[in-house]
Amino acid sequence: MPELPEVETTCRGIAPHIKGRAIRDIIIRQPKLRWPVPRGLKQKLAGRTIRAVERRAKYLLLGFDNGTLILHLGMSGSLRIVAGGTPVGKHDHVDIVLDSNTTLRLTDPRRFGAVLWSSDDPQQHALIAHLGPEPLSDTFSGDYLFRRSRGRKGSVKQLIMEGKVVVGVGNIYASESLFLAGINPKRAAGKVSRERMERLVGAIKTVLAAAIEQGGTTLRDFVGGDGRPGYFAQQLNVYAREGLPCPGCGRPIKQITLGQRSTYYCPHCQR
Repeated sequence: MPELPEVETTCRGIAPHIKGRAIRDIIIRQPKLRWPVPRGLKQKLAGRTIRAVERRAKYLLLGFDNGTLILHLGMSGSLRIVAGGTPVGKHDHVDIVLDSNTTLRLTDPRRFGAVLWSSDDPQQHALIAHLGPEPLSDTFSGDYLFRRSRGRKGSVKQLIMEGKVVVGVGNIYASESLFLAGINPKRAAGKVSRERMERLVGAIKTVLAAAIEQGGTTLRDFVGGDGRPGYFAQQLNVYAREGLPCPGCGRPIKQITLGQRSTYYCPHCQR
């Protein structure tokens, strides 16, 4: 599932090719995504210029002078730039055709993605307004996370994966960040000290920044490629490494289930 670093990599990859370009056409082959694609998009956007390309959490926001197109990649979706006349695949559901004779193409095999429209401030959209701060922003601090954790009996891993607390810390990045911070993912969030929360916030920022940087190494090949940036090549310390030696102490990595999600950690290094 695309997480924040993957969506950020996509945002950075497509922005130079679509910002400042006018919409020539919108082709909707499958309107039934996670939510129905709004009717009349072509009429709203034909001839309009893309003024901004931004990301909020896992949503991509394409800004126009009359509103914002909100895109979500769902469980298995991808966005890529293709040349005009590129053959259409089975799961290529939406094409945004540009005046540069290129197309921004949404591919979504499971159809859990979204193409939505907002005429108002997109930050106030029902899917976005309730979200927590961006993890790489100054707002997300150790003091903030400590305050949000007080009285919480659930695990610290579940806390940092809660979108109302902080956005974009998906399952892989939660496990990796907790390992880097030396915190057991099972520990009750309300039992983690302020000092350790400071360490955890630093670890989250480090892990996400590294993942974004790794994805960015393929940006120069984004056009005409398969649309999948280089985040699959991450060097993971614990995730999906059950039974393998911990890079810190050499003891076996353990797998458990927390909140119905696979969780990987080192019982010796993480307390």
